[in-house]
Amino acid sequence: MAKFETISEKKLAQLNKDYLADNEARIIRNALTENDISKISRRFEAKQDNPNLFSIDIKTLPVTDQERSGRCWLFSSMTILREMLAKKYKIKDQFELSQNYIAFYDKLEKTNYFLESMLAEADKPLNDETVRYLLQVAIGDGGQWDMMVSLVKKYGICPKTAMPETFQSSHTAAMNKILNRRLRKFAADIRKTADLKERKDLKDECLKQCYGLLCDCFGVPPKSFTFEFYDTKDKYHAYYDVTPKEMYEKYLGTDLDDYVGIINGPTKDKPFYQTYTVKYLGNVAGTENEVFFLNLPIKDFKDLILKQLKDGKIVWFGCDCGKDGDREHGLWDDMAFDYQNTLKVDQTMSKEDMLDSRESAMNHAMVFTGVNLVNNKPNRWKIENSWGEKAGIKGYYICSDTWFDQYVYEAVVEKKYLNKKQLAALKKKPIVLDPWDPFGSLAD
Repeated sequence: MAKFETISEKKLAQLNKDYLADNEARIIRNALTENDISKISRRFEAKQDNPNLFSIDIKTLPVTDQERSGRCWLFSSMTILREMLAKKYKIKDQFELSQNYIAFYDKLEKTNYFLESMLAEADKPLNDETVRYLLQVAIGDGGQWDMMVSLVKKYGICPKTAMPETFQSSHTAAMNKILNRRLRKFAADIRKTADLKERKDLKDECLKQCYGLLCDCFGVPPKSFTFEFYDTKDKYHAYYDVTPKEMYEKYLGTDLDDYVGIINGPTKDKPFYQTYTVKYLGNVAGTENEVFFLNLPIKDFKDLILKQLKDGKIVWFGCDCGKDGDREHGLWDDMAFDYQNTLKVDQTMSKEDMLDSRESAMNHAMVFTGVNLVNNKPNRWKIENSWGEKAGIKGYYICSDTWFDQYVYEAVVEKKYLNKKQLAALKKKPIVLDPWDPFGSLAD
């Protein structure tokens, strides 16, 4: 083991002397005793530079609220599908697809996926690198777009009225702890026997218990329902005895395979114009819709999003929402806070270095609903979030174009917008990334 250098008394004395000689530090220290760091570091100009006005502004139905759960990827995905339905049937006012319905089957499928993963790694010790990672992550609320596609193609969709939220579906922490303890027990139990049938029996019993837990917490998913709504002329419509699969295949009528996930990962281990997938990242076992990305330079990545917005279609995207966010004013802007000059702590990092050092990764999914163009170039973007109407600007947010460049990592667009070079790259065999790769992170 390398010998570490300690902080000597001489070094400590010099650090203390240098700090006390800085009069600006005294002012900052006094300010921080009574104020939040972000408040004394906020740049007034950031709000001026990002007004709530957009040259392309797609009107959508009211914002949704994921409450105390990590289901942003499902809420934003269901928002995309809801807007397709709203446009097709001219639906008026509040209408939502059931996030609880999709979340139920996501948890069930993730449970099965985890159990199958543990069976595949059953002959390795619990402290094996991959096994240890899978046990640490276990099952959470988060996900990716392709995971939603797998669920919808298998189970369909339904209106929120057919399977409303429960307290547990919107407050998932306690249930997740119970579920994950049961799954980790399974991982330990199967290592106590080498008999394949016994291991399979242990899996079946675990899956049965977890299914019961989900029904207890989320409710029992409907087999059929009435699809009813008011249109923009206040006329009532009702379609009876609709199954979830029918609602996806017949009433929505959109082939989700026409969409593709694109990423901007400017790291040396991920060449552009190459496809990627992530080992052990998924929910529906045996699906053809594995998590799949095409890595593109930021210009290509941004241009594809712009093409879809210009066509009047909103865009699902994943980002690091924890960076440079001003929730009070509904703004994400990398110039919103001047921590570097206020605190004299160097904060400069490239997107590449942030990904490689684990300083940043995708952790939240939202929807682009607008953009402001100056000479056909974006300078700010409009975002629909799923934190309810009391957050941001009645549920909507603004992000600067420079923040986009730094912290937007994924998006989903229709394949028809890709050019020949991008389509050719899409056909390449995907490189399989390690489970702990930054692009294996889940939006929650």
